Amino acid sequence: NVSRNTLSRLSKKLGYTHSVFAVSIVGAAPVKARTAHGQQRAEHRGTGQRQRRPQPADPPRLLEKLVTMASDAPLPLHKQIIAGGAAGIAEIACMYPTDVVKTRAQLSTASIGMIASFRNIIAEEGTLALYRGVASPIMAEAPKRACKFTMNEQYKSLLKDRNGQLPSHRAALAGALAGMTEAIVNCPFETIKVRMQAKENLNRFKSTMDCALQTIKYEGVLAVYSGFEPQLWRNAVWNGTYFGIIGVVRRNFKPADDASKAQKLGTQFVTGTIGGFLGTLANTPFDVVKSRMQNQIKAEGVPFKYNWVLPSLKTIYHEEGMAALYKGLVPRLVRLGPGGGIMIVAFDQVSSWLRNM
Repeated sequence: NVSRNTLSRLSKKLGYTHSVFAVSIVGAAPVKARTAHGQQRAEHRGTGQRQRRPQPADPPRLLEKLVTMASDAPLPLHKQIIAGGAAGIAEIACMYPTDVVKTRAQLSTASIGMIASFRNIIAEEGTLALYRGVASPIMAEAPKRACKFTMNEQYKSLLKDRNGQLPSHRAALAGALAGMTEAIVNCPFETIKVRMQAKENLNRFKSTMDCALQTIKYEGVLAVYSGFEPQLWRNAVWNGTYFGIIGVVRRNFKPADDASKAQKLGTQFVTGTIGGFLGTLANTPFDVVKSRMQNQIKAEGVPFKYNWVLPSLKTIYHEEGMAALYKGLVPRLVRLGPGGGIMIVAFDQVSSWLRNM
């Protein structure tokens, strides 16, 4: 499934002659290949036995090596975005109910467990309520991932040291900046999603589109950027922690060169889980403030309770205690493990399809 052009380019990198490359493709027997310097087969004059000059490798094995290199080569950026978007949508389809439960917990001043919340939603609102507002993150997936991928590469290029290397702390900074840039694209979708998930808005908004139209009509276009400041901090903290941690873990626990594909995927999953777990612990307080700000619907004569991040964190802490800053943490962590596995498998599968196109 690998094109001849791809194999040809890779064969040159390995130093194979064109004749050897051609033989390996058609599966014929080894030929008397000539190099660019005109080297030919030598004969042992003393015994009359013929002796070939050493070849770079046995031609029948060349195709296997080239295919392996082609399958490990990174995808072009546009295909990475497509594969990442598809993987993200697959993860949303499977794990979105945990996000609904998370938002309900963050918006509530009462304390309720994740399982009890699931039961209450299904009993009172029906199973489909667990997917209320799902259209918003699905529509956001492609543009936010395109922004994040593209800007992360730009920031990494800018932050490389004099030797062209990207240390872990600079990779963390690049990730944080990319996450903050992504918030510009994603914040409107997050605002609509949170408002759709909130229990008090069940009768207010009929659909995701209705929610968006009402928000803009009655509160203005800038209302979709409610909670933008805490989302900046949430994204910066999560991405900075994630990319910093996985850089350290990958450097110290790098899989062997001859490791199987399953072993490499397993290492990626564990690495991503560690980075995601620590990132989620660090950024949950900002996520709580973001949810509460985005669910504040403008009403005449009623001031907003939450306006800026630090005062909001202080208010929640004094009124509800330290634990309130970590509401929704359990469903976020529950989503992290299976969600990460789903994304890795989906990304790998879609990447394979795109690579063969």
